Amino acid sequence: MIPPWRTPAASLRPPWPERNVRAGSARVQALPDRWLVRGEEIRADRPVILGILNLTPDSFSDGGAYGDSGAAIARAQQMIDGGADLIDVGGESSRPGVPPVDGVEEWRRIGRVVEALAVQGMLVSVDTTKAEVAERAVEAGAAVLNDISGLATHPGMADVAAESGAGLILMHMRGSPRTMQHDVSYGDLVAEVGTFLSGALDEAERRGCRREQLVIDPGIGFGKSACGNLELLARLGLLDFLGRPIMVGPSRKSFIGALLDVPVDERLEGTLAACVAALERGARLFRVHDVTPVRRALDLAWAIQRAGD
Repeated sequence: MIPPWRTPAASLRPPWPERNVRAGSARVQALPDRWLVRGEEIRADRPVILGILNLTPDSFSDGGAYGDSGAAIARAQQMIDGGADLIDVGGESSRPGVPPVDGVEEWRRIGRVVEALAVQGMLVSVDTTKAEVAERAVEAGAAVLNDISGLATHPGMADVAAESGAGLILMHMRGSPRTMQHDVSYGDLVAEVGTFLSGALDEAERRGCRREQLVIDPGIGFGKSACGNLELLARLGLLDFLGRPIMVGPSRKSFIGALLDVPVDERLEGTLAACVAALERGARLFRVHDVTPVRRALDLAWAIQRAGD
């Protein structure tokens, strides 16, 4: 049975208004509501949740928890049952200070799980910056590629998306995971993020992607201070000039811990608050660890928002 948020593909090109990133309302009135993913459309006219499945020994929140493929598959099913629309699988930690891994090791960590989840009919997103890993992922059935470098590491990621029709998430990050927190000062944070993402969208299109395949992510926690993350969430609606659905990933991030003075395992309330605030400002996709409470909070906030329209 096809879930209600997946419909047969159709050609749709959203408008691309010429607007300065500094201009506009803090709350978006209308955004593209369709995302083309391997011949299907995911409706982004309501909250869409990506459940995080880290298959790494060193991720900041759940590193090592799902190293066994059986445990990982069970966790994915639990998140789907709890309201996740996609499962976002990662095999390389982006925590500051963690050394990188090569493509062979990254695929060794995630390959069996990606294939198993796809066979079971789950929509799988693969969190990688490497074109060779992305290519193997789509061959194994992945529907989405989530590039935290916004094509800065391997522009060939866009080639893989173009050839396969996979959805492509483009995120802003200053530097690399190893260096991103070395300099978190900006003249105009939202303007810089918007300029970077605009260039990434253009590069993806130049390499053959359809704009309908693309989603943008401002990169909460990636090269931003705690105050910068708050500003980015508060002014999120200014990114509507890019004309694509917006994803955010505030889940359990350190800015929540810094502001609320709580450890990583006590950041659920902060995550919920950040997600609801982002929803009110135009975000429609949410990458989170705690799927069920986020789904409930966003569905209620969405119902309230719609009742006021």
